[in-house]
Amino acid sequence: MSGRRRFIVSSRSIRDGYASYDGPQHHHMARVLRLRSGDEVMLIDEQGRRHLGTIDQVTQEWTAVRLTETLEASQFPDAPAITVIQGLPKGEKIELVLQKGTELGISEFSIFRADRSVPKLAGDKLQARQERWNRIVAEAARQSERFDQPTVAWHPSAAAAAAGAANAELKLLLWERGVPTPLREVLEGMPRPARIAIAIGPEGGFEPGEAEAFSFWGFTPVTLGERILRTETAALAMTAIVQYKWGDI
Repeated sequence: MSGRRRFIVSSRSIRDGYASYDGPQHHHMARVLRLRSGDEVMLIDEQGRRHLGTIDQVTQEWTAVRLTETLEASQFPDAPAITVIQGLPKGEKIELVLQKGTELGISEFSIFRADRSVPKLAGDKLQARQERWNRIVAEAARQSERFDQPTVAWHPSAAAAAAGAANAELKLLLWERGVPTPLREVLEGMPRPARIAIAIGPEGGFEPGEAEAFSFWGFTPVTLGERILRTETAALAMTAIVQYKWGDI
């Protein structure tokens, strides 16, 4: 199966042993990857099932896949679901986090307006930005041939973002103030959690009140060492570390 191209599919689009694609996904398959009839592919639906199949037909408007075998999700071990709670940074840094974080396997991006966030998003401007964020993760998921597409959520404050991660089993707050625990010590000997939440501040980090809000919801302050990382670097470094320990890297 390793040589097959992988694509996301909605189970609702599978009928009578076939799945079809149009629009941007068809363009990616037919024009970018240049798939042709007979090429083997793997389709992954929202339940985690893997559908093995071959390209049946490629037209100007759509690509059809004939399915040959379905493998249930229970046959594959799950990596932890990782949520990155990111204070909105300046410029296009959040787009880098979204793109590269999707490639690294983040399940959810929870973006919030931090006290130190410079951009002020609301109304139509916020809606337009959210649409762009979703396009970025969709394209990154296709490019990296992920089994799924991460979600992108917006929160008006750190407290709201922290509350949204209440069901995570491991909650980490990257904070350079106080007496944070080295991340290595927190992870050592810990069994694999099903859900992980990682909170990262914008440029300048968290205000004390924001850190208190995360602590209220059970987040553990941690540090990656003496070096101070840029906000976009910190999110990706933390993700890579937990993916290496418990995930699929």
